[in-house]
Amino acid sequence: MSSGGERGGGLTALLRRAPVHVLPEASIRDALKRMDAERVGAVVIADQALRPLGVMTLRDMIERVVLPSIDLDVPVVGVMTGGVVALPGDASPHLARLMLARHGLRHLVVTDGAGRLVGVLSRSDLYASRFAGSDDLVEAIQSARGVDSLAQAAARVREAATAMVELGEGSGAVGEWIAMLNDLVVQAAIDLAEAEIDIPLVPWCWLAFGSEGRLEQTLATDQDNGLIFACSADDDPEALRKGFLPFARRVNELLDACGFPLCKGEVMAGNPRWCLSLGEWRACFAGWMRSGTADDLLNATIFFDFRPLAGDWQLAAALQRWLLGLAADTPLFLRFMATNALRGGPPLGVIRDFSVDRETGLIDLKRDGSRLFVDAARIYALALGIGETATVSRLQAAGEALKWPRREVRALLDAFGFIQQLRLASPREPGGAANQIAPASLSELERAFLKESFRQARRLQQKLQVRYQL
Repeated sequence: MSSGGERGGGLTALLRRAPVHVLPEASIRDALKRMDAERVGAVVIADQALRPLGVMTLRDMIERVVLPSIDLDVPVVGVMTGGVVALPGDASPHLARLMLARHGLRHLVVTDGAGRLVGVLSRSDLYASRFAGSDDLVEAIQSARGVDSLAQAAARVREAATAMVELGEGSGAVGEWIAMLNDLVVQAAIDLAEAEIDIPLVPWCWLAFGSEGRLEQTLATDQDNGLIFACSADDDPEALRKGFLPFARRVNELLDACGFPLCKGEVMAGNPRWCLSLGEWRACFAGWMRSGTADDLLNATIFFDFRPLAGDWQLAAALQRWLLGLAADTPLFLRFMATNALRGGPPLGVIRDFSVDRETGLIDLKRDGSRLFVDAARIYALALGIGETATVSRLQAAGEALKWPRREVRALLDAFGFIQQLRLASPREPGGAANQIAPASLSELERAFLKESFRQARRLQQKLQVRYQL
């Protein structure tokens, strides 16, 4: 069994070597010598303070120096690619992959908190395996000029994902790949809507919630999104909201046309309830955590797993920092969440291997399987101040913080990954809904793995019981 998920630690953990850089006044010849000596395909042009100014790759050298016959003694700053696309070292690998695809890059600059150069990552560093046709799909999404072409590209993504599952790719790898391409579809829809509709001139950010926020989308998923906007003391949040709603609703319509159905619970940015200022989002979260009703706990399972997709990502980062700080000061709400998470357990039978629905003979892999891991991981993330949203990364970080034995963490991740793999690969059973499976349809080995996966879910729940004395 393999979860296929990626480890936490941000981009810094992926850096293999110190960055190769030259000063802007260095000659093209000197830059080439450095690249040859260090055996790298790109050099960063940085100032004395190590602030990156540009990048020069071997491909750039051919197109801008060799073919035009530029003098090699010319300063490299004159032929570099300026406007560096950089991410901080604590950013996620998923975000880095998304930025590479979004901007058509082969190298990404990594900086520290002060904006100083700390490393460079290439596509090969960020992709353990490249899935065939990925570049063509990215091109199809980004070249879409209208809803019809974007919908066609989105359909191709689903077809390719189905093929990957049939080939046996791991659930973590497939889920992250689906999330990256779906993110690009969302960003393209936002670009189309922004070209049609004027929006207020204040910072804003499009948020993904639920499984999309956790990078755990399956082959068919509806919309769970919202919008956050900046609002100063002199601004009227209601007026700003009215300005954003036509845009948000148009994005929701475009995504629906692209195969992402409108959320039946109306958890969408086009709903005024979820198109809020930063202060209003904080008030929502604080209200849920103060009262802890059944509805509040349900909202926590959706809205607390958020990540930014477009716009000013710092708004989402500010909201997350605030939320983690509040959660640390609200242990009673976390106890309520733990109690709620323990209301259901894995469908393990007393006499037989599994406890199935009496009428259908089916097991719900989402409700009685993956959800148990997701809920526990969320509680640990809030309690320990873990900024990750993916279940795998949350469990890894919790294991490190609480010093769980590595073999126990590995077993949890493998169990979660196996259940997710079944959710992706299993056809819908007769008389059943999505995520439901008949244990009798599995091979003997698959049934054994599933039984052990459910046991791991129960062990994770037992850890919650001990932590919160439930």
